[in-house]
Amino acid sequence: MLFQFGFYSSLLLISFSQGIIYGVLLLVKAVKTENKSNYWLSLFIFLCSSYIAPWMLGFAGWYDNQPYRDFLFYTPFQHLFLIGPIIFFYTQSLLNPSFKFTKKEAFHLIPGCAYLLYSLIIWVYDKFIFGDYYFYKDGADKDFANWYQNLGLLSMIIYFVLSIRYYNIYKKLIFQVVSFADAILFKWVKTYLIAFLVMLLLPIVFDIIGLVYPEIQSYQGSWWFFLLFSIVMYYIAITGYSNPINSTIPFKMSFFDKNPIVLLNENQTNPSESIIDIEHEVFEETNSPEITYWKSKIEIAIQGEKLFENPELTLTDVAKKLETNAAVISKTINQGFQMNFNDCINNYRTEAVKIKFANGEHKKSTLLGIAFDCGFNSKATFNRAFKKNTGKTPKEFLESL
Repeated sequence: MLFQFGFYSSLLLISFSQGIIYGVLLLVKAVKTENKSNYWLSLFIFLCSSYIAPWMLGFAGWYDNQPYRDFLFYTPFQHLFLIGPIIFFYTQSLLNPSFKFTKKEAFHLIPGCAYLLYSLIIWVYDKFIFGDYYFYKDGADKDFANWYQNLGLLSMIIYFVLSIRYYNIYKKLIFQVVSFADAILFKWVKTYLIAFLVMLLLPIVFDIIGLVYPEIQSYQGSWWFFLLFSIVMYYIAITGYSNPINSTIPFKMSFFDKNPIVLLNENQTNPSESIIDIEHEVFEETNSPEITYWKSKIEIAIQGEKLFENPELTLTDVAKKLETNAAVISKTINQGFQMNFNDCINNYRTEAVKIKFANGEHKKSTLLGIAFDCGFNSKATFNRAFKKNTGKTPKEFLESL
């Protein structure tokens, strides 16, 4: 097989090979762990590797020799309409264990499949009907047509925005349903979305540079774009492979409804009992008798029975304890306590720490030991919650006693 090794082709070959290797590793990991998100990340890395293939093979002499030229012409390597949906599916599968690929999700792949069909029609017509280059008489690869590149970039931007919005909704949701939200914020999601944003900005930046330095848009100048793209791809691949995320909060949502329906129970018969309002900042001026009643019961359960000492306490746990549903508890905490569930429980934990400080237990135990005894699961969460409650760090608070 023809491959002219040179500076440009060899460096892209290294990046391409690493992408394929990590794509396979992620696929194997997905099979072994049954983690659906790794399937999507594997596919994303394969698509990114395919994206740089034409430039790598072009510098290796394929566009100048047959039958390699025809292989590059008629094989779609840049699947711009698929990359966006795949990164969106990856985000959902990371954050939502109930995510499933259904006909609704398949709808997002229609543009990508349409481009594959378009490429197939071109190949059939040129090879079997016209018998020569008809669509390729200009000698330009269809993957690099302006209309396709521009629409592809727009598609990826749209799905990037959808992924950001999904993550933001998830962040709001977990503060409403768990008392350990900081531990499952999954900063890796933000990290790879920033890396994906860099991928999206690269063509825009190179177009701007091209206005003052036209050489950057030449075939050889564009090599730098593909090199930088491959570096970002490699970063996502290696960090994604080593950053396991295991979300345990299943939910379903609509982008047209601000209230996700949390699947707290797979056998839930009444979905309305699981609706959680994530916009807790909107309060009623006065509490209804129902809110007042449930607020009293929640206070007795959490403070009297010290439920807050459970570092993995969830909204469901409190609902089961009081023999009601999560929607009632969530609404009561939002309206009655005027805060989200995570902050509410951390306030109880902070008050318990302050009592221990007043009793002098900090002289017999470490601050972190006291924090863990009161239900905090990390030093960072303890310090953040304590300062939010008191306006002081634990050490500053002790000095003021």
